[in-house]
Amino acid sequence: MELSRRLQAVADLVTPGLPVADVGTDHGYIPIYLVKSGKNPSAIAMDINRGPLKKAEENIARHGLSGYIETRLSDGAAGLTPREASCIIAAGMGGGLIIKIIRESCGHVEDGTEWVLQPQSELWKVRRYLMEAGYRTIAEDMVLDDGKFYPMMKVKKELKEKDGIPNPSEEYSFMELCYGKLLLRQRHPVLRQYLEKEYQAKNDILVKLSRTDSKGSAARREEISKEIQMTEKALRIFQSKESICFVEKL
Repeated sequence: MELSRRLQAVADLVTPGLPVADVGTDHGYIPIYLVKSGKNPSAIAMDINRGPLKKAEENIARHGLSGYIETRLSDGAAGLTPREASCIIAAGMGGGLIIKIIRESCGHVEDGTEWVLQPQSELWKVRRYLMEAGYRTIAEDMVLDDGKFYPMMKVKKELKEKDGIPNPSEEYSFMELCYGKLLLRQRHPVLRQYLEKEYQAKNDILVKLSRTDSKGSAARREEISKEIQMTEKALRIFQSKESICFVEKL
């Protein structure tokens, strides 16, 4: 089956061969694609609402995959038991909800489980949570689909072999939390498009704010000016041919 550009990019981040759980599966398109294409052997399509889950069941049956994809009513990952899924997808939902799903997955998901995440908001908060919780970012991608930008990431919490203590997490600067360390290092072309659009939009806002004179507008001008400076700094990375080394941390 053919997926949208956003869903295809999410599916492409999934490691082949792993049993998958798709949290908030909606119509079940990603699990159907992964199993039907042979990329992954089985999947659990999960949703908190019965309506989307019923639609997912119908789609799965229509593709003849009922024996390979199970549907399950679940609030986040609460419907899972450890080792049922080696990769969990949480895509197309708010950043706060994704943080909640990961935080509340303890006891349902093993620490070595792969997560493929596509937050719709609060990217920097999601990345900060992952950093503080000891998750390592394995891969990042970003696509432009129907006029909207969609960043996404694959992360994993790894343990030391002997004592079970999480490895020290990578540190990120605020710019990396906002835009993605790996996307910046890769000089991802879609990120560049996003930064250029943001730069123009923020400058337009600054021009409008300069026409008003109030305490609120002055504070907002200062805030926007700082955001523009960070966007300019990120754009300079794309203009440089030197290797990238980030030293400014939180």
